[in-house]
Amino acid sequence: MSDINRLQKFFLLIFLLVSITDIIAIINDNSLWQTISKPLIIPALAAFYVAGSKSRNKLYILALIFSFLGDVLLLDKSNLFLFGIAAFLITQLLYIAIFSKGLANSSVGKKIGALFPFSLFFILLIRILKPGLNDFLIPVIIYGLAISLFGSVSLLRYLVKKNGTSMVLLIGAILFILSDSMIALNKFHEPRAYYSVSIMLTYILAQYLISAYMLKSEKNRRLHDGT
Repeated sequence: MSDINRLQKFFLLIFLLVSITDIIAIINDNSLWQTISKPLIIPALAAFYVAGSKSRNKLYILALIFSFLGDVLLLDKSNLFLFGIAAFLITQLLYIAIFSKGLANSSVGKKIGALFPFSLFFILLIRILKPGLNDFLIPVIIYGLAISLFGSVSLLRYLVKKNGTSMVLLIGAILFILSDSMIALNKFHEPRAYYSVSIMLTYILAQYLISAYMLKSEKNRRLHDGT
């Protein structure tokens, strides 16, 4: 993304600053600065995207809005956890809607190949989590199915296109799944001290890579169309 404009660079700097602030706040267990910095991450990323996009995909912007809501709701991991899951569930469904376009005619073999690794990971994770899920079993399964499908769609897009742009999306999807998996493991299985930082690092990178994919694919489309 060497061709980003000056306004994008400004918002990218803001995105990096609030992300680093949040990571430092997590390391130092500073809830005040986490509360200040975390809700600023996605708005800064959204501004970065809008500043560099000519088409401004409305579904993607809506997905970022629900990601922002999820971040805010998950500041309270006890009372608002289900609402946070719901917000990110909508984010995942929007991502699936965006990234599945044009893939309907791909081969059955590629579709099965894309579904298999994420389905297997989902099944194994649910088996690990199930003893501790209790009332959260159904919500976690529903969310897990959605994000696994997002991963499968991203892999399918890579299998169909096999270029650097689609690889960026695939890595973003994998990091998002890893982030959410660590949230689930930390809450429902066995808490680990390193999960908190790892969750945010993978989440921040995932959201950035998805945004980078959106901008790159839009640019490629314009070049292809000659506009």
